[in-house]
Amino acid sequence: MGSSNGDGSDREGSDAGSDERPMTFEYSGWVYHLGANSIGHEYCHLRFLFLKGKYVRMYKRDPHEDPDIRPIRKGVIGHTLMVEERGCRKVNHGDVYVLRFYNRLDETKKGEIACATAGEARKWMEAFDQAKQLAEYELSRGSSRCKLNIETEINLEHRPRVRRYAHGLKRLIRIGKGPETLLRKSSDLRSDGYFDGDVTDAIEAHEWKCIRTVNGIRILEDVASSKSDKGFLVKAVGVVDASLDTVFEVVCSLDRHQRYEWDMLTGDLELVDSVNGHFDVLYGTYDPKYMSRWHSKRDFVFSRQWFRGQDGAYTILQFPTIHKKRPPKSGYQRTKMIPSIWEIRRLNPSPTSSGDKCLVTQMLEINSSGWGKWKKHYHSKFEKTIPYALLCQVAGLREYFGANPALTVDSPTAVDHSKFSNVSGASGELEDSETNDEFYDAIAADMSLEDEDSDESDDSDNNDELSKGGKVKLKNVSWAIANLALKKSSAHGTNTELDAQVPPTDVDASQFHGSMPQAKAETDTNCWAAPSGQGFMIRGKTYLKDFSKVMGTDPLLKLLAVDWFTADKNMDRIALDPKCLVQSEAGKKLPFIFVINLQVPAKPNYSLVLYYGADRPINEGSLLSKFVDGTDMFRDARFKLIPSIVEGYWMVKRAVGTKACLLGKAVTCKYLRQDNFLEIDVDIGSSSVARSIIGLVLGYVTSIVVDLAILIEAREEKELPEYILGTVRLNRFRLDSAIPF
Repeated sequence: MGSSNGDGSDREGSDAGSDERPMTFEYSGWVYHLGANSIGHEYCHLRFLFLKGKYVRMYKRDPHEDPDIRPIRKGVIGHTLMVEERGCRKVNHGDVYVLRFYNRLDETKKGEIACATAGEARKWMEAFDQAKQLAEYELSRGSSRCKLNIETEINLEHRPRVRRYAHGLKRLIRIGKGPETLLRKSSDLRSDGYFDGDVTDAIEAHEWKCIRTVNGIRILEDVASSKSDKGFLVKAVGVVDASLDTVFEVVCSLDRHQRYEWDMLTGDLELVDSVNGHFDVLYGTYDPKYMSRWHSKRDFVFSRQWFRGQDGAYTILQFPTIHKKRPPKSGYQRTKMIPSIWEIRRLNPSPTSSGDKCLVTQMLEINSSGWGKWKKHYHSKFEKTIPYALLCQVAGLREYFGANPALTVDSPTAVDHSKFSNVSGASGELEDSETNDEFYDAIAADMSLEDEDSDESDDSDNNDELSKGGKVKLKNVSWAIANLALKKSSAHGTNTELDAQVPPTDVDASQFHGSMPQAKAETDTNCWAAPSGQGFMIRGKTYLKDFSKVMGTDPLLKLLAVDWFTADKNMDRIALDPKCLVQSEAGKKLPFIFVINLQVPAKPNYSLVLYYGADRPINEGSLLSKFVDGTDMFRDARFKLIPSIVEGYWMVKRAVGTKACLLGKAVTCKYLRQDNFLEIDVDIGSSSVARSIIGLVLGYVTSIVVDLAILIEAREEKELPEYILGTVRLNRFRLDSAIPF
């Protein structure tokens, strides 16, 4: 596996890794195989999944206990495999967390598995991602191109066996009758990877100040927002001695006996409706007699939307709502719940820590008149209000896990990691850096002190065969892929990406026009602007040594125009349209045009198309050259987008966050390289999580100002410092201003 040596030299291309084998790893555990048979009856079977390298097998029993058992499914994980998290689904009166598999080049190869907990689903996603990276690694070396042609990629879709149904319809129906009883048997999967504490990296207006410490938690106020007349943005922050997956399960649990032990407010919760795996509606009741002199019972209805970031952290959004299934109830006073957000993220493991710890935050906006007196230690009635009860939920969780130590222990593991290759120190350092901040890349002025805490029986048996501190880092394979894709070249930065020896082309912005107008003043709406890169933090020259980041500079490419289109379906290959500015006479004269097509799922669909131009040709051998003319695998591993909502509703800000996203890892990206341009079609709708977030944003789009930065992630010393390819600011644009494509 290639790496940077101490003298700055590098092994090249095919020589990299010629004497080292990529790591060998094994994952195993119980999952549920979900599907529907030929007549539409759903099934849910408990299966044992065994993953070794890029080979996967599915068994009816644990092969460790029954070595002679044969797999009912087997195959390989290819580089085109996509794994999508579908969230929570109720199966046979039990909740499971679903993962959908599909081949982005062959839609017939698909299927679903489910796990008992969200944490197990996360670990299986990491496992399949590791297998996919291994397949990409071998493909990049050319060692498996012929072999892949004769191997069968894993397919979890139902395969009808006609001969089984030869005895008539009665037999057919009996085979296909609903799923077996859902057994709550947890997977034994575990990953040795971990994520470090949160590092917020986008400039925000929040300025958190600790007001009080209550029951082992800190209560903070956003003193910046308190200067406005819209109320006070406050949050409770505490360290909980449990894994973030376990805390998430407890927070989302509807079990009344469990909630009674930590939740002083919402003891009774009932599921009203499940919109999708990440969105549901709940009904709750509570008796406020211990909070006030009024003894009338109260009820409330609220929606709950959750998602897990690429760093593993959970975000839960809670909004008041109404639902036809739960009209006002006699004897109860209907209460409008306060909008709030739960944030649950893992803390850095310390040498002295004896178990998992996570940082739990409950954030809400209040308008209580007693807040000012309470925070100044004067006597007030604030402690008898709903906002105070919500803030105390963090303290309740902290005490609950302290009193139930058995809940803080993860399930036993049957995962086997063996024969990991010896990688160089440079690779190990890079892995630590990726773990530390891979998805946190926008500047933050957050003044809080948080960072210091910081198949069913019809299945066939006839398929083809398928660092630092001694910690094993599971992402070294992805680093190896990127390292193999880059040949040895001189160190470069923003001044060597474009050929400085060629006179610059005059880029006259007045020659390029898009459907969305450019802003002429800061107060303009439904328009775009091109901000500097100073609102974002990027990897500095010494990043691989000290993980330091520096403020971004001006973008390398110039934003030429922005199009806002609408159509009945996703719009691909926009740059080939004769009306596109890429095909105009002015566009053809530019050395290079970078087209970003963000496909927004809605009814109808939208496309936000960004056009960036270069005034010089791309320097051969540069990182940008490797990206533009490289493989899709390399592009998926490096293309990064950083969002930052500059103005807007605070809950939308927290939902979008300031975390960079490797788009090729999160959603489906298609690349079109022709003539003097590269187009990237980003299908946001290919991810249920992304669909959920973008749906929230669209509801507030006319009142938000959002900045985006695009860049290519630097992972080697010769690629540092990073540079920003381009930026865009979208000012309160209207959906109805989109023009038909």
